[in-house]
Amino acid sequence: MIRLSDRPMTWVAAGDSITQGVLHTHGARGWVEHLHERIRWQLGRLTDVVVNTGVSGWRAVDVLAAHDHLIGRFAPDVLSVSLGTNDCLAGEDGLDEFRDAMRRIVAGAAPETRLVLHTPVLTAYSGRPRRAALPAYCQAVRELAEETGALLVDHEAHWRERHGTDDPIPWLDDPAHPNAAGHLAMANHTLRTLGLGELEPR
Repeated sequence: MIRLSDRPMTWVAAGDSITQGVLHTHGARGWVEHLHERIRWQLGRLTDVVVNTGVSGWRAVDVLAAHDHLIGRFAPDVLSVSLGTNDCLAGEDGLDEFRDAMRRIVAGAAPETRLVLHTPVLTAYSGRPRRAALPAYCQAVRELAEETGALLVDHEAHWRERHGTDDPIPWLDDPAHPNAAGHLAMANHTLRTLGLGELEPR
């Protein structure tokens, strides 16, 4: 759970295209934009700042290399890191590099920063051969959250609970990228995990 401060807070979301929220929402809000709505409007925290530094196609090593630009200069109170969808294309041979980069991203945060780590979402059945190692990367994120005390937002588990053995197509725009419904599901699962409720319907 995130403890809200009486003073304005800075929230940074670092990740890949799913964090950036481009293209696959077809003009709808991405999950970070939904968090922005909940935090800065529905919770009345008008002077909080929510920064989205997601970069399409990036992996953990890319975010690490640009750590100061994407994360450090904002001195976040809350740092959200959501990676693995691109990293897993390296297969299980890339797991050690992923774990190392993620540990260094986390270690680069200030001691007072509240860390939030996200597992990637499920892919469609048609996308699983290309991303066969994705479950192992999700497990690596879970282990890092336990190791570091970070809050874990387990999207993979949430999507499995919701879709069971069905193909999660209703929440996807292509085999790996959430559509508007998928982003809304990600946002509400994140908000619940952070103890911030859910988006209020309009």
